[in-house]
Amino acid sequence: MQAKYKRILLKLSGESLMGKQKYGISAEMLKHYAVEIKSIQQMGTEVAVVIGGGNIFRGEQAVIERTQGDYMGMLATVINGLALQSSLEAEGVFTRLMTAIPMDKIAEPFIRRRAVRHLEKGRVVIFAAGTGNPYFTTDSAAALRAIEINAQVILKGTRVDGIYTADPEKDKNAVKYDKVSFQEVISKGLDIMDMTAFTMCQENNMPIVVFDINQPQQLQRIVAGESLGTLVS
Repeated sequence: MQAKYKRILLKLSGESLMGKQKYGISAEMLKHYAVEIKSIQQMGTEVAVVIGGGNIFRGEQAVIERTQGDYMGMLATVINGLALQSSLEAEGVFTRLMTAIPMDKIAEPFIRRRAVRHLEKGRVVIFAAGTGNPYFTTDSAAALRAIEINAQVILKGTRVDGIYTADPEKDKNAVKYDKVSFQEVISKGLDIMDMTAFTMCQENNMPIVVFDINQPQQLQRIVAGESLGTLVS
């Protein structure tokens, strides 16, 4: 397959790493993601990844102060980043883990020019620790990093195959959108990303493709240019 996109940012949720478990990291899911990412890298696409931490810890905990909870969530994304890095390297893929919070014993600090250089050299770059600031989600981190590295698109891997008029897991009458504009998303109240992340994408003309990451070769087919999932532009 020939790649449509030269450089992409893949956004993965932490929850997706749980697989059928209720907590933690599934070895099966790690392997799946590593194989999927390797397949698009072999097509010549430069790949950056932002991963969440909800499989380990979510910031919104009543007994923990919000700022502290957010920092704990950032650390959870680093754990997931390390796991994904190991899984990719087991597949023979060269990677770099970069964190928004300096942790020089385990990862490189995020430096935009260095990240771009890694991508140009064919390395998969994993961005962890969110933006490094509380009150921002990993969706915001994905939008920010995609803009900073001049990615052509954000590919948001989810459990469903696109954006629907309602939650398809709860409403059997929900209708899928193939394409939708930024303005339609706002006017219809469609849930894609938090508003900070979404606004950043809108203001910087960063398209988003929402798709089912759990389907084999779905990522590869989207990078090849097939109209799968839902395109927001």
